[in-house]
Amino acid sequence: MKLHELKKNEGATFAKKRVGRGPGSGLGKTSGKGHKGQNARSGGGVSPIFEGGQLPLYRRLPKRGFSNAKFKVRYAAINVGDLNKFEEGTVVTPQLLKETGMIKKQLDGVKVLGNGELTKKITIQAQRFSSSALEKIEKSGSKAEVI
Repeated sequence: MKLHELKKNEGATFAKKRVGRGPGSGLGKTSGKGHKGQNARSGGGVSPIFEGGQLPLYRRLPKRGFSNAKFKVRYAAINVGDLNKFEEGTVVTPQLLKETGMIKKQLDGVKVLGNGELTKKITIQAQRFSSSALEKIEKSGSKAEVI
C-alpha cells in the first residue's frame, strides 16, 4: 500500500454540502440563508466577537499583563549644530539648555545628536551622546562630558 492509495472508511465522512443546487439538495434558491438581510449578503454576517451592541466580553474583562511603558527612558534631544548659539568656552549643561529655551523639558536627561556642524570650542555636559555627535565634537576641539 502506498500513500496515494489510502482512502477513508465508508461512512467516516459526509458528502460535501452542495448549496444552491436544485430541489434534491434541500438548499436551493436562497442556499439556506433565508431572505435578505446582513447574513444573506456575500461577505455578510457579524464578527464572532460582536454581541449585538452589548459591551463585548473582551472589554468587560480587566486588562492583564505587564507593560514596560511606565519605565521607558526618554531623552530631550538637541543637535550639535544648535550648540553654535553659545559663546566660545561655555560649559553647556542641561540646566543652561532649559534656561535658554533650547529644550522644553529635561525628561530623563539630554541626548546630543549629530545633525549639523559645531564651529566653537565648548564643553558639553549631557547624559547621552550619539557616536556621530561625539565625532563632530572632538573634530571641533570641544569636550563631551557624560553626566
